Amino acid sequence: MAFGRSSRGKRPVEPVTLKILVAGGFGVGKTTLVGAVSEIRPLRTEERLSEAGRPVDDVAGVEGKSTTTVAMDFGRITLREDLVLYLFGTPGQDRFWFLWDELAQGALGAVVLADTRRLEDCFSAVDYFERRAIPFTVAVNLFAGAEQFAVETVRAALDLDPGVPVLLCDARDRAAARDVLVAVVEHAMERVDGVREPAGT
Repeated sequence: MAFGRSSRGKRPVEPVTLKILVAGGFGVGKTTLVGAVSEIRPLRTEERLSEAGRPVDDVAGVEGKSTTTVAMDFGRITLREDLVLYLFGTPGQDRFWFLWDELAQGALGAVVLADTRRLEDCFSAVDYFERRAIPFTVAVNLFAGAEQFAVETVRAALDLDPGVPVLLCDARDRAAARDVLVAVVEHAMERVDGVREPAGT
């Protein structure tokens, strides 16, 4: 008699799914990071930059950029058999900020991508997550030709709390992007554990 798969085998593991936002200024590499690390073909909502948008889309420092995210990027990465991250890349321009509140609902944490040539572009993302008490990690995307600064210099320039992780990365590199996401998860879990522990322990 032929039988299917044995019922004695291990039951399939139902993974825990976590939501991570990837935020930052216009042209900082959010779409690139999501695409580099996603194990599925990322969902992208990119449109070509138009003449009508030139007055509001500051391309100084990213003159070669020809497209922009108008809603979100979406990707997925499995860190372990029982842990899956869903990645949501946010649009960088101010006119799309109304989408951020929707995307942020239920997020465990966030990556704020920074470009040292336009560091001020990530101030609003840092402020957004600080105000909403969403744990975040700052990842400095190492663009070719951009001056590199020590992590502590970036921390001081962004006026970050000492507990906020700051990493250097290449958003095109899968391993580097994965390290950034692991840092976000670890930071968020530390925050959760800190809240759960009774005072004085």
